[in-house]
Amino acid sequence: MDLGLQDKVAVVAAASQGLGRAVATALAAEGARVAICSRSQERIDAAAADIRQQTGAEVLAVEADVTREGDVERFVGAVVKRWGTVHVCVVNAGGPPAKPFAEITLEDWQNAVNLNLMSAVHFSRAVLPRMQAQKWGRLIFLTSVAVKQPIDGLLLSNAVRSGVTGLAKSLANEYGRANVLVNTVCPGYTRTERLQELIDALSTRKGVSKKEVVQGWTAQIPLGRVGEPEELAALVAFLCSERASYITGSSIAVDGGHVKSLL
Repeated sequence: MDLGLQDKVAVVAAASQGLGRAVATALAAEGARVAICSRSQERIDAAAADIRQQTGAEVLAVEADVTREGDVERFVGAVVKRWGTVHVCVVNAGGPPAKPFAEITLEDWQNAVNLNLMSAVHFSRAVLPRMQAQKWGRLIFLTSVAVKQPIDGLLLSNAVRSGVTGLAKSLANEYGRANVLVNTVCPGYTRTERLQELIDALSTRKGVSKKEVVQGWTAQIPLGRVGEPEELAALVAFLCSERASYITGSSIAVDGGHVKSLL
């Protein structure tokens, strides 16, 4: 299937590793010109070199902190300067720490808002005017299945990422007439560095082995395993494509059937 992404310009945030890197690689493999960012220039350069080697695509690597409005504007500005526009934007950021409510400080709450909600706002403000003007755009937010079924111990993620879902639905309603499609993709337990951090934290807090933590998760997943980043990236690439031209305002879980709700 031709996804129609050849020579489209795609921005992928926080793409030095994990889900962001997998998404950037998938888009590059479809022929898109891909811009990626990370707080570390060294790490994002290494990721860009790897993606170029795998796909032969044009890749722009920029050091940027997604929680800083100025960094996001500079990143998107560099993309526009090089390629003239932005067609696709995939907003991604790391997750806030896993803590019970009593241990979460006000600073933790503010940091989580900045990391997951305000980063989504910053990218939306930077790319939507351009997408609206050209009458074509794809804006994808990577959130978590926590927005559909709260996860014990991840209060910050449960609360703040749900705000991103509300933002995405509102933007889908507002920009649909301009052929700008806005969706959220909700990863379940996926084999990334972030998942290993959660395993370590839960193992320490509960006093159980890391193997037992993973077994507790997979017992709740009908497919009986955690996901791979490439499995989520394939869906994101489809949602960014011409083939997904009638999908907007949706929140789609990629979780092996973990979420038990009907929606």
